[in-house]
Amino acid sequence: MDNDTLSTGDVQQATGSRVRRSAARAGHELRQIVEVLLVAGILFFVAFVLYQPVRVEGTSMLPVLEDQDQLFINKVALSEVGSLVGEKIEHGNVVVFRYPHDTTKKYIKRVIGVPGDTVRISHGTVIVNGVPLQEPYVPAKYSDERSLPELTLEPGEYFMMGDHRSVSSDSRDFGPVKRDLIEGRAAFVFWPMDQAGVVR
Repeated sequence: MDNDTLSTGDVQQATGSRVRRSAARAGHELRQIVEVLLVAGILFFVAFVLYQPVRVEGTSMLPVLEDQDQLFINKVALSEVGSLVGEKIEHGNVVVFRYPHDTTKKYIKRVIGVPGDTVRISHGTVIVNGVPLQEPYVPAKYSDERSLPELTLEPGEYFMMGDHRSVSSDSRDFGPVKRDLIEGRAAFVFWPMDQAGVVR
């Protein structure tokens, strides 16, 4: 028998090797497809279940947020699930909530007072629990001279203010915001790209 002639056993062995290689490739491709679908599912869950895209309308949160900025709010952070892992609404958080006098409208403001706090404003200086707030997010040109008598926040009440104090309609006008009206905490701006970043 010539050296380049295959016996029947050799043919069967070569065919079996090809079948095994083909099966291995198919298994590898299937694993890749499953991995891609899994990653896509996780991204979808994060983007549309944990987070919700919103667009800023107005200038009451300048300079942190500009009119027409688009950002994601973290919905789970303020949900019962979030509470289980220690998430809560804190001083300084920027949150989206439904306007107390017309819940079809949504506002975005900064949390100044939480349940149990006393809040008063003296000629533009915000005083929480007797201590004047340091507010680096409010540039001097956006401050105002408004005053507000002291009030104590009841359980489930939050005091909200815009960073652009001279134009913001906020808890100084419509009072504290109930917890069940708060929809999420501003997480990060994704558009425009030159404004992209974490909201602080």
